[in-house]
Formats: sequence, C-alpha cells, structure tokens
Amino acid sequence: MTRRDILTALPVAFADDGALDLEGSRRIAQYVATSGNEGAFVLGTTGEFVSLSLEERGEIARLAMEELAPHMRVVVHVGAASLYEVRRLIQQARDVGATEVAVLTPYYLPCTDVALRHFFREVSAASDGLQAYVYVYRKRTGNFVSTELMAEIAQLPNFVGAKVSEEPLEQIAAYRAVVPDSFLIYTGADRELLTAADHGADGVISGVSSVLPKPFRAAVAAAEHGDEAVMSAAQADIDDAVSAIGGDMARMKAAYKLLGVDGGTTRMAIEPPSAEALELIARAVERHA
Repeated sequence: MTRRDILTALPVAFADDGALDLEGSRRIAQYVATSGNEGAFVLGTTGEFVSLSLEERGEIARLAMEELAPHMRVVVHVGAASLYEVRRLIQQARDVGATEVAVLTPYYLPCTDVALRHFFREVSAASDGLQAYVYVYRKRTGNFVSTELMAEIAQLPNFVGAKVSEEPLEQIAAYRAVVPDSFLIYTGADRELLTAADHGADGVISGVSSVLPKPFRAAVAAAEHGDEAVMSAAQADIDDAVSAIGGDMARMKAAYKLLGVDGGTTRMAIEPPSAEALELIARAVERHA
C-alpha cells in the first residue's frame, strides 16, 4: 500500500514587537492537533527557526510535545549552523520527550561531502534513542546532500528518513533508489502529495496543511480508494490553497485570523499580504476550511 503521510509544518506566533508569543503558538498547535494529519514538523522553515534563540526553541518544542504528541507524531527540527549547536538542540529535544528529530545540513558556509559526512556521522552518534531525519534544503542552505552521500547516511544508526525541499521529483526518485525500503522520504512540496508517491516519496511536510488540511486529507482518502475523479478534484483544491497561501508565513497568519485562531505575526522580514492576496486567502479559507 502506497504511503502518503501528511506532516504539518508548524508556524510560530510572534507579537507585533517580535517577541515570542507562546499562547499564540499554543493556539496554532491546538488547531493543528485537530487536522487528522499523521504528524507535525516543528521548528522548521515555517517555524522561522533561524530567528529563535536556543531557549525559545526549547519552549516551542516543549509546547509542541504537550499539545500535539497526544494526537500525532512530532518531529522536532534541531538543525543549526554548527555541530556544537545541533548537539545541544538534540539534547534539548530529548529532554522535552521528543522521539523524532530532523537535522538540516549546516548553512551559510559551503560544505564539502567530506565535511557533511563527518557532520551526519556525529549527529548519528548524538541521536541514540531517537529517530533522525536528514533535512535537505539546498536553496536555503547552499549545501546539498548528494545521492551517494544520502546512501551513506541512510546506513548510519538512528537515521530513518529524509525531508527534501525544493528539489525535483527526479531527485526524490534518485534518493529512493539508493536507500532501504524502510527509509522514509518526505517532500516539502505541498502540491506534490499525490505525484511524489510515484517517485518514491512517503508523504509531504506541508505548511499549507497547517491552515487548510481538508483538501490534503481528501486527496489521501481518494488515493486510498483509487477514485481518480475525486483525486483530481482534491488536487485542484490543493493547488488553489497553495496558490493562495504557499510557503508564506504572513499569509498563514492571515488565514488563521479568518479561522478564528490568533496566530500573531511573523518575526522575520516577511512582507504582509497585499489587499489582493488577502482576497485570495479569504476565498481559499471559505472554500477549503
């Protein structure tokens, strides 16, 4: 049976002055807990992790375990620019009860395969008792895990999967060809929930599903029953939701507001939605919430 997991990429709420809004973040988590999705991906790009301190990341990880772990899997992202920071974040995640972690490649400085091999071997050693995912996001980090290196990482203790963002489906297929069948591969492309499965993906890690999960759940249900007409309609709904909201956290917060969830604002330099964008968001919420 083809696996099509949906893991919700969780936004983090901030006050107007940029301060971390824990109660707003809790409201978002409580909303996501009702989505019916298989899991949540916490403190990733959608969570603006690069703008958070170590202590703030710990607070969000603890909150996520409290609100989401009773309902779904929780993958806590512990990536950082240095191995020193990653080790601290892994221990922090372990301390709040996380059992699954994701680790982005180092970023800012370019890394050779030799450096990345050493990095992920050390991450593997630090992850005893946890299930770890390698997080590939070349467009944000400047660093890439080659197919050959992914084959090596997949054999390391504790590594059980990968999240792959903004890479073509052909790269998903290339990874799938060199890793064990049990190694989970998730795409970060919301639109590709259905098509990615044909290239070896086991599901999607989706920011849009944090706001509008229904079209994603409808697509999975239709695929399970082999209903091509319903799958096509669900894909059109997913495309509509993604076009309105995309990977834009400011748009996600605007949609939450329409849904009655005060999710605060963003901390990073993200342009607020225009009047035209707000109209698109409102229509998408009306159609798909």
